[in-house]
Parts: sequence; structure tokens; C-alpha cells
Amino acid sequence: MEEVVGLLKQIAPEIANLVENRYTILRSIYFNQPIGRRALSSIISWSERQLRAEVKRLEEQGLLTIDQQGMKLTDAGKDMIFKMEHFIYHLRGLNPIAQKIRQRFNCGYVSIVPGNTDEDETIKLQLGKEAARYIKKTINDGDIVAVTGGTTMAQIPKAMDKITGLKDVIVVPGRGGLGERVEIESNTIAAELAKKLNAQYRLLYVPDNLSPEAMESIVNEPGIREILNIVRRTNILLHGIGGAEEIGRRRGLSKQEIMEIRKKGAVAEAFGYYFNKEGKVVHTTTSVGLSVADLKNIRIVIAIAGGASKAPAIQAFLKYHSPTVFITDEGAARKLLKLEGGE
Repeated sequence: MEEVVGLLKQIAPEIANLVENRYTILRSIYFNQPIGRRALSSIISWSERQLRAEVKRLEEQGLLTIDQQGMKLTDAGKDMIFKMEHFIYHLRGLNPIAQKIRQRFNCGYVSIVPGNTDEDETIKLQLGKEAARYIKKTINDGDIVAVTGGTTMAQIPKAMDKITGLKDVIVVPGRGGLGERVEIESNTIAAELAKKLNAQYRLLYVPDNLSPEAMESIVNEPGIREILNIVRRTNILLHGIGGAEEIGRRRGLSKQEIMEIRKKGAVAEAFGYYFNKEGKVVHTTTSVGLSVADLKNIRIVIAIAGGASKAPAIQAFLKYHSPTVFITDEGAARKLLKLEGGE
């Protein structure tokens, strides 16, 4: 495939650009349909005039329809974007980037989605789709699946088709909540993922930002202790990687506390642990559920994070722990390699 893509770029680069542009249009419509032309032009940063001509051609080819509600993909259009994913991946030269990241950080497998979450929020849906695809391939009867919270993690159950035939699977939140929007809390995501896996689920009604004294009292409650025992037997973990300041604010830390974390050089956070750019733990907060010490005992750890702005946080965490699977987007992947000394 890489050889074919290389030949196409060499002999007809304008065709390669056209293919990529039309794929971007189809993918953006798919994740936002029905959508009007003005809204789509804003998402992909094209002028309406430029977009009008391409949309008309795609409509003539039977790949999308336009009505009063907006643009929608036909079945042929949906089929087209799924068939083109592999081609676009190689067209953008993402395979060698994935291999470099895998080797540099000793990850078992690296998946890169074209695009940049910082510029296009729909890329998060693609990240969720990649995670869902990997879970489907690797989940076994009797597995305990843990998931953390966040906007990207919330896309996983949305992107997953229902799976039947699994037995005795349990889905749990990997950590307590941060008191955020309910739709991006780990409890909500765990329940939604369980529906797609036709599995049982258990919820953890414990905030993740309590005082040490309050935390100790709550985790010793029999019901909470029972759920935590299940969580610690996790076989598959899906988790995000956050920037230190971003997570500090989400945890409700004061400006003074965030300043102290910055002084310590923290750039990343996961499971209540803050890491500097060398991947060393420089600060911890109270947390209930899984900790970074548990990662080595989990069969499959899937880390998911996208956006070029997340690259420093990703770099720090990957220096601390090498996940079984790392799923990211093109923006983060390219910036990550630059931070490591260039592509």
C-alpha cells in the first residue's frame, strides 16, 4: 500500500490531495449528519464556495444526499469512508510515524487516526471507534473491563456496535468521579459500554477529590470495598491522559495548588498521579480505584489521547508506562515525535 501511495503522490499529487479532501468532507458529514454547508465549512475550515463544488460532485456520485435538514451520507457514502480509512492512513504517511512511536516508547501497538482533535472535535469519535474495534478483537468471556472518564472516553460506547455472545463480562469505572458533567463521568461511560457488550456493570459512587480522611472512611464501607475488589481484578483498562493543569482544574484544585504542581514540573496526570516531562511522579492526590501501580497487572491497557496540545502530557506518561495499545490522532503523533527530536 505504501508503495502505491508513493507512486500516486509522485505522478499525480493533485489527485492525492483531491482524494484526501473528499474523504475529509465525507467523514465530517458522517460524524455530524444531518449538517448544513455553512456548519460543515466551519468544521473543516473551507469557504462555502469551495465546499459547494465538492459537495455537488459527491452528490452526483451518489455518496450523499441533501434535503432541508442538511447533508447526509448514503449507504454507499458510509461504505466509502470505511473502505478508504486504510488508504488515507498510508496517504498521510502515518504508518512509519506509528512504528517510530511504538519503538521509542515500547508500546505493544500504536493506532493513529488522521486529523487533529484540537482542530476538529469529531476526531474524538474516530478515537473512540478505534478503541471499540480493539476491544471487540480482544475481549474474552469473564473479563472485567474498566474505563475512566472524559470527553474522549465517552465516545467509545457511542462508536461501538452491540456485541453478543460474551459471558460473565463486567464493566466498571476505573476511578471515582470528578464531579463533572454526568455524560463524561466514568460511571456513565461504564454503564453505556456494558449495554454495548451485553454485560453486567457495577458503579462506584465515590468522588475522586475527597480529603484523605473522608476517602479512608468511605472506602472501608462494605459495599464500596466489594466494588473496589472487582475493579482491582481488571483485565482490560481504557484510560485517557490529561494535561496536569487541565486535570488540576477539573479536580477543583485552587490556583495556589495548581501553581505548586507547575513548580514541580508536572505536565501530565493519570489516576491521581502527576508526571514531569521525564515521566517521573512529582505529585499525587487522593484517588479511589485503580492506580498506576495496578497497570502492570492488567492484561490489556489501552491509553487514548489526541490533539497536538496533549503531546507533552502523552510524552510524559508514555515515559512512565508503556501501554499495550496507544490510540492517538495525527496532530498528537506528529507533535510527539517533534518533542522527541523530530520525525
